[in-house]
Amino acid sequence: MTNRGSLQVRDIGQLDNTQETTDSKIISGYFVVFNSETELYPGVYEEVAPEAFDSIDFSDVKALVDHDTAKVLGRTKASTLSLSVDDKGLYGEITVNENDQEAMNLYSRVVRGDVDQCSFGFEILNEEMIQNSDGTVKFIIKSLKLYEVSVVTFPAYQDTAVEARSKQIKEAHERTLQARKQNLKEKLDGIKTTYFSSKN
Repeated sequence: MTNRGSLQVRDIGQLDNTQETTDSKIISGYFVVFNSETELYPGVYEEVAPEAFDSIDFSDVKALVDHDTAKVLGRTKASTLSLSVDDKGLYGEITVNENDQEAMNLYSRVVRGDVDQCSFGFEILNEEMIQNSDGTVKFIIKSLKLYEVSVVTFPAYQDTAVEARSKQIKEAHERTLQARKQNLKEKLDGIKTTYFSSKN
């Protein structure tokens, strides 16, 4: 069961609209591009590290339209979606169901170049947050659970993802402030101890 509350989506991939002549109609492309820095919002960046896919279970991943679970294009379990990882990222091929008119319409849009973006739905398991001296913040996703890949018409980061990042940054700032306060308190306590000891 997918925890929809922890599900996030990112649009950092690119479809290939140079369809070769084959018996099957294929929608293909990189659904994830590694080490591709993307700006979530001003001053906040994110990228997916290659090791994020080291232990991914591809046994039952679905290909959707616009992350809509009611619009399934393919599935690894049914061998209608194939996924593989290389140095560039996560590559996928969806075998289009020619008996599905909606899927065929989407395929035509991809071939024409009207639709050329793709995305993936996932849960973050491990990441690193880097706070730069210029005030910018960068998140590096190092481990994740993959739920689905999607062909998307209007790629955009979800507001919930921006909210989640904003909350993480705020909490990090608060932890840093508390650590500084504690450090200052310990220094002041040390000065007091030294001062009163010398008085005695």
